[in-house]
Amino acid sequence: MTAGRAATPRVDVIFFGAPGAGKGTQAQILSAQYGYRQISTGDLLRDNIQQETALGHAAASFMQRGELVPDDLIVEMVKDNLPPADAGVLFDGFPRTVEQAKALDDLLQSEGRGLPRAIYFYVQRAALEERLLGRWTNPRTGRVYHERFNPPKRDRVDDDDGGPLIQREDDRPEIVGHRLDVFERQTIPLIKYYDVAGSQRYLKIDAARPIATVTRELLDALESAPAVRTS
Repeated sequence: MTAGRAATPRVDVIFFGAPGAGKGTQAQILSAQYGYRQISTGDLLRDNIQQETALGHAAASFMQRGELVPDDLIVEMVKDNLPPADAGVLFDGFPRTVEQAKALDDLLQSEGRGLPRAIYFYVQRAALEERLLGRWTNPRTGRVYHERFNPPKRDRVDDDDGGPLIQREDDRPEIVGHRLDVFERQTIPLIKYYDVAGSQRYLKIDAARPIATVTRELLDALESAPAVRTS
């Protein structure tokens, strides 16, 4: 834990931002160093399907038909994975729509957790494109490199296992632009939902700065503003 920091912040928090904005990196830091329980709905879906739970079977039936998994199934998976009310939860990439945001608020309040803070990781589009198009991944371990900001010692070869690095399909030029367009359409309604005058629920953070700087601002924000509790 960083010197001088208080105990783990207990405010539930939502990270949202475009692909490449650094949400995953900060989520890992808060989870590893400050005890947050990270909840990614993508991971929840994969785990439930692999474990063949009732929710996993229900979700798989929609996915096999090429349909979106209904919000109520996703929220039920989230409910099953909530830690005790005095432990902080970090929602990574969820909610994505206003309807999901409302459903999550209702769930957390029903569990006595109060309303979470929503933190928007802002990075200009040109910088996002540079981050995404330069990423190379080890498909065996998930380790991510960047050809400019974090290059491997040998071009397109993993430092640890010596195997080849790949560029993910969704990091290819023809896909990146579409992903950013979709995110921008989804983001404006979410910002309007969370950024209500006087609520202290919404924070826009400049995520183009160094990782350590962003971490410090996140922790300052989480420690200074308690979650909104139900009456």
